[in-house]
Amino acid sequence: MLIAQISDTHILAAADDHPSADLRADCLARVVADINEQRPDAVLFTGDTVQHGRADEYARLRTLLRPLTAPLYLVPGNRDDNETLRDAFRSEGFLPSSGEFLHYTVDAFPVRFIALDSTAPEERKGRYCDERQQWLAATLADEPERPTLLFIHHPPFDVDDHYIGGYRHGDEAAILTDIVTRNRQIVGVLCGHVHWPVEREWAGTQARIMPSVAVDVRKGIDETEAQQRPIYWLHTVDADACLVSHARMTPA
Repeated sequence: MLIAQISDTHILAAADDHPSADLRADCLARVVADINEQRPDAVLFTGDTVQHGRADEYARLRTLLRPLTAPLYLVPGNRDDNETLRDAFRSEGFLPSSGEFLHYTVDAFPVRFIALDSTAPEERKGRYCDERQQWLAATLADEPERPTLLFIHHPPFDVDDHYIGGYRHGDEAAILTDIVTRNRQIVGVLCGHVHWPVEREWAGTQARIMPSVAVDVRKGIDETEAQQRPIYWLHTVDADACLVSHARMTPA
């Protein structure tokens, strides 16, 4: 199974006079075009889809994502507004129609996807409160033998000195780590937020952090030609339920 991951596009409205408004739209358009060339089974979007959580930003985002030929699933980031995001993507049917949190499952593929909402209003850091912990534990218990991929905006682990203590309450990240460790069906965890590319083992599985699609906020990429070319992840889950990932640069 082939899965594309995009993240942290920080799209601005078409009428916004910010100098990066058109740059960010172009970055996403180029990534969408290249994803279509790769023909993945699904596209996972790990949050911070827009910059301010406004309806006009989501309208532009929808326009930019419309050419995707593979089904798209997304989770909110701290820059998103959950209710406005829900309204913008209501017709797609994957987001819950009500409730405080935008987490859900996708069972249409050989690999099960679990979307985790790590956001809270007016909060930059991640949250994984008791209610979310109980939901994830119960959801994983429903399919204990099925290969499962989690996707979430905030990584529940530190990244050197660049990203430390990413969850507001320290025990929440530790509890999430424990839940993942105890569920061996989890083949990987895909994250965003840090704008920094990371591949590592974590909690007995594979973790990936996607660098920002928007090149003006992306970090951790050498100052070369690559700095001006959008990058996204391609992940393969093979017959042995092993996650193999690589970053793909869009054509010049």
